[in-house]
Amino acid sequence: LDRAAELGIRVTNVPGYSTDGVVQLVFGYISELYGNIGKYRASVDAGDWKKSRTFSYFPYPISCVTGKTIGIVGYGAIGSKVARVADAFGMKVIVHSRTHKPDCPYPFVDMDTLLRESDIVTLHCPLNPQSENLMNAEAFGKMKKGAVLINTSRGPVVDEKALREALDSGKLSGAGIDVLRTEPMAEDCPLFGAPN
Repeated sequence: LDRAAELGIRVTNVPGYSTDGVVQLVFGYISELYGNIGKYRASVDAGDWKKSRTFSYFPYPISCVTGKTIGIVGYGAIGSKVARVADAFGMKVIVHSRTHKPDCPYPFVDMDTLLRESDIVTLHCPLNPQSENLMNAEAFGKMKKGAVLINTSRGPVVDEKALREALDSGKLSGAGIDVLRTEPMAEDCPLFGAPN
């Protein structure tokens, strides 16, 4: 910022410009990971449903999110809107944030509780020294087996090697990743080709 000021370059923040789009993306990831929509599309396109002996075609599991616990890390404009949409889906919402918002209708919990209780952990926090590598091997170890991680915040909030290990081992059943440590994706990105 100092150098930009020296050069006469104005730096601004545009809060809220993508709130609705990010919230939609979060629930797109949830729908994909819980409903296997892409796998069904590929299977139908390959002609598999035409070969089905019954009208109920279930080659992939479909899970309902109603009653699932979603843990939201960061309760700003995006996190709070994700909470409202999750509530509309009938999900149990818990929140972890640096600052407690007194008007929040959802329980604020510590990070360990959020990791332990959540079926879905979704990240909506800024990148700072406290949040860099927040989701690392230790954090993934505290999560439920089969949980899902969604990151639409900043790439370096997640240790990509640890996430790959959690996906490969089956500790996590899936991840929805909108951001990476290096963008566009680096040749050696550990998440390239990761399952789910």
